[in-house]
Amino acid sequence: MATLEKTRIDKWLWAVRVFKTRSLATDACNAGKVKINGSSIKPSYLLKIGETVHIKKEQQQIIYQCTQIIEKRVSAELAAECFEDLSPPPPPKEKTLDAAFIQRMPVFQRKRGEGRPTKKDRRDIDKLIEDNWDTEWYLNEE
Repeated sequence: MATLEKTRIDKWLWAVRVFKTRSLATDACNAGKVKINGSSIKPSYLLKIGETVHIKKEQQQIIYQCTQIIEKRVSAELAAECFEDLSPPPPPKEKTLDAAFIQRMPVFQRKRGEGRPTKKDRRDIDKLIEDNWDTEWYLNEE
């Protein structure tokens, strides 16, 4: 079997499993989310070995350098041999309050029949929460 020297970029993106379908790869190219040498390309662009492909997919930036040309979709192990991943590492996750922490928060209960809290009651509850419940210790814990 002869080795390929060039292939369409949408076929290659689909074959190396960047996009689930070839039409998604085509749409990404048409939307300007796939770039080579800093310029947007059409889906019919012929990719050559050694070119660097910048892909914007959802909120992540993917940078692949083409090391092998394929047109058919292959297993993930074989597809991984067709590119070198130059993507930057993802940013660290922000610390947020998790469900277990929220469940440990105190619950204020009113006596049966008192109805909904008034504005003054609500302000008193909010002030009590601010004064007695410090969330900073949880965020600095890890």
